Amino acid sequence: MESASEESPGLVPTDLDTTEGADVTNDSSELTADIGEDQEGSSENVEGEEELSPDAEALKEELAKIVVHSPAIEKIEEKFDPAEFPDSYKNNLPKELLILQYSDNFRRQYVHLYRDRKPLFLNPVNECGVEKFVCTTINPTQLPYKELYDWDTAAEFVADYLDFETLDPPYELPTRLLSPTTVLKRQKGNCFEYSTLLCSFLLSAGYDAYVVNGYATKETCLADETREICPLLTKKEQKVEEAKKKELKKYTVKPPRDLQSKFEMKMEQRKIAAKEAEEAKRRQEEIERQLELEKPPPDPLYGLRIHTWILVLSGKREVAESFFIEPFTGLPYPVDSTNYLGIESVWNNTNYWVNMQDCSNGVQGLSYDLGDCTRWEYMFPGLDKPLLQIPEAEEDLMAGLDEEEDEDKEIEKHLDMPPTWVEPLKLSLKDFQMRCPLGKKSKLYKRAKLEKFAHYLMPDGLISRLSVYDDRELTDLMLIKEYYAHRQDKLHTKIHNHRTGWISEHFYPGRHRCLKEHQYKASAPAPENERTMIFYNEARVDGLKKRIETPLEMTEHFVNRDDFMFYKHVDFGKRQKKFGPQEGSGSGNTRPINKMIQKFHRNKSKQANEDIAELIFLISEDKIQISYHTEDARIVSSTREYIKPSNWEEKGATLKWESDQLHQTFQVDADIKSKKQVDIYQMMLHLLKCEDVCRERVRESEDEVREILNGRSKEDTESELEIGVYDTERNEKAKTHRKELERLQLEEKMRKQEMEIDYLAPFLAQIGDPEKVLRNQAFKLKEDCLNDLKQRLIDKANLIQARFEKETQELQKKQAWYQQNQVNMPKENEEDYLNYCSDAMFRIHILEVRLNRWVKVENLYY
Repeated sequence: MESASEESPGLVPTDLDTTEGADVTNDSSELTADIGEDQEGSSENVEGEEELSPDAEALKEELAKIVVHSPAIEKIEEKFDPAEFPDSYKNNLPKELLILQYSDNFRRQYVHLYRDRKPLFLNPVNECGVEKFVCTTINPTQLPYKELYDWDTAAEFVADYLDFETLDPPYELPTRLLSPTTVLKRQKGNCFEYSTLLCSFLLSAGYDAYVVNGYATKETCLADETREICPLLTKKEQKVEEAKKKELKKYTVKPPRDLQSKFEMKMEQRKIAAKEAEEAKRRQEEIERQLELEKPPPDPLYGLRIHTWILVLSGKREVAESFFIEPFTGLPYPVDSTNYLGIESVWNNTNYWVNMQDCSNGVQGLSYDLGDCTRWEYMFPGLDKPLLQIPEAEEDLMAGLDEEEDEDKEIEKHLDMPPTWVEPLKLSLKDFQMRCPLGKKSKLYKRAKLEKFAHYLMPDGLISRLSVYDDRELTDLMLIKEYYAHRQDKLHTKIHNHRTGWISEHFYPGRHRCLKEHQYKASAPAPENERTMIFYNEARVDGLKKRIETPLEMTEHFVNRDDFMFYKHVDFGKRQKKFGPQEGSGSGNTRPINKMIQKFHRNKSKQANEDIAELIFLISEDKIQISYHTEDARIVSSTREYIKPSNWEEKGATLKWESDQLHQTFQVDADIKSKKQVDIYQMMLHLLKCEDVCRERVRESEDEVREILNGRSKEDTESELEIGVYDTERNEKAKTHRKELERLQLEEKMRKQEMEIDYLAPFLAQIGDPEKVLRNQAFKLKEDCLNDLKQRLIDKANLIQARFEKETQELQKKQAWYQQNQVNMPKENEEDYLNYCSDAMFRIHILEVRLNRWVKVENLYY
């Protein structure tokens, strides 16, 4: 600390200075003078009055001794039971005591050198009332949730999971700092506890993170975002790639000369630029006027409000540029943000640094090279940050002078940081999925309101709702954006524009019919109304990309079809009114089709005058028009038109064909031979079939729209959610299966217990089942048990002997039968006999082995 400047560069300039104190002193002196004058006047009046009696004088003296103080309002802090915490929370290790002494010495030097700066936040008490060093309160713990591995999702989780508490008073450091484990259990904390928890998560994820103690604006300290734009409404910056100019090669054909007047083009560009500049100036003035109206009132504690936030330095985890993270909101800010007004100190789990730079301009222009001792004063010498490098020339000169001294010096030993006293952070899956206290949280932004819900809390899978308003009072609703998760219908976003009345629904892949986006009017959700459907064309067989529908039209766009069709348009007529019972929409009461148009891409395998570019079915006029693709050397294309014969609707009838009246053609190339009448007739038959197929496809598209809409109405009413296989708490099938297995296991255990037989029970029953067995009774029980065992062994041996004799007799009978019929026996019977003998000898051998074994056992007991 001796090398540091004796100025107070880290002190933030405030609106409160010593002149206010001088005014207060003058006012108090004037007030004292006024009181003295009143006392003199009152004494004169008293002299003119009668003197007080001795009793009254005594009472006056007694009353003068009474001093009345204004009641002091003490802040009631939440108390914790020390029995709920381990010993590390209630006691300090010798090394921790040494660190506390070291930090106290550091504090005394700091206060002696910088009397006009705020005190450092070093040794607050924990929940058990024990002093702990702030660096040891950070416990990097990596939890098994991938959302906590990246800084943005980890900061968002901390901001959503906790409820913030303000510092009281806001210009003084807190006297207590709770451990991150307690903060996770309470789900609330102040800015210091927010930052400590978030820093623990970021350090465990590999970031170079620090807790920053400094000063911030009132809006930042109170998490007031009513003047900020909602992060969900800010558009991500899209990098516009400049179109590269084509380099003209030496032998390429030069482009034609531009015959436009350069002067006229220049004047036109000047007019456009002037209009754009005027419009930009008008917009800027409007923005400045609006900002002036929305400007917050002056804060009397500006520059005095204490706050903490997170500093992430570049280098680790591919962080290209250092930045701040506001723990209350989870949003990133640049290191020169105007929300922060000064820095006193930073720390993490390895060291503590004090800022020695001037903060008169806030945090702008500050250097975050923690190894620079001229800008950051460290507490522990053994830090992982590199020290400020000495120039090479001076280093060479100093190296020769200090070589001999370095050899004689002993190796300096530094005091290292003790291990953290905080238990490893724990967070259950259920608590992690709740995300917010009680599962709900609301935030107010500039003309917007954001509501967040825990996963699976809402029956329809809603996880957040953003309401956008046109006024700051949040009364004129413009737009509602709803975000969903875990829905079986794959819905993830729903946007309702109250100004236009349009609703837009967005779906994940994997949905039936491969629907990606659905736009329709809220006032007309039924079929045959205005709507737009976008599909995942890669997952559809027909390659449908987009379908636009109105009451009288339907347009479909296709991608990567084998028939090269990319566009289809249908014009409908008005449905005729029918009297009588109403028919279903899928029956004969369909919209009449007036015209169908199909467009095709170029098929390189065909000639241009035979490759159809556009096919129009004029159903109301009984015509079919064909336009072919244009050849490269032509500017117009060939066309062909058919008029349907009068009997074309008769099934099985021969069509009346008159080539001159029913067919017209235009060929661009006159040298091409015209087609024969048979070919033209066959083409007309083919086109009639294509018309029927196209009509069927249109009806299928109408049915698909009805099916999708009916499915969407059922999905909105039922709104079933997907539950993972490993989510045993919510998966009812898995829970039922697990309970069934547990029931069967319990039943099996009970059955085994019931099957366990007490072999002495029958013998104890014979002697009256006494509680205590006498000596003679025990010998009698022994003899009875052995006799019973011997009898059972004899019975078992007799049973084996009987089976052995039976098998032997049957084998002898079979052998006798074989001897009698051996001469006339077929080969198949002989094979059966040999197989029987083999099996019988095997059984006899087994019985013989068992019989010998039982005989040996019997001999042991005799």
